[in-house]
Amino acid sequence: QVQLVESGGGLVQAGGSLRLSCAASGSIFSINVMGWYRQAPGKQRELVASITSGGSTNYADSVKGRFTISRANAKNTVDLQMISLKPEDTAVYYCNAEVRIMWYSSTTSYWGQGTQVTVSS
Repeated sequence: QVQLVESGGGLVQAGGSLRLSCAASGSIFSINVMGWYRQAPGKQRELVASITSGGSTNYADSVKGRFTISRANAKNTVDLQMISLKPEDTAVYYCNAEVRIMWYSSTTSYWGQGTQVTVSS
């Protein structure tokens, strides 16, 4: 019913920049929180950044000052601008959205398929 499609991952040298984008489509009445998570090999998935429909943001301590999350509510999209990338940022990055498909329904969490970000030293 709801699909999240990510783009923008790739290989970059340490100190470089990347921009990730995610577009949600399907049966969407509204989206509460949108966010980016990442999972490195052998580690648990962790929150990188999130943003509410009102624009309130939350960042992991490890990315504060380097990553910026933004969204376009009318387009159901969320972006993650990443600068000053470090090798420890290497992971698969996943888009997440808490979606309400009808005005009276509760929210359901949806995930994208993931996009690889690799930062070489």
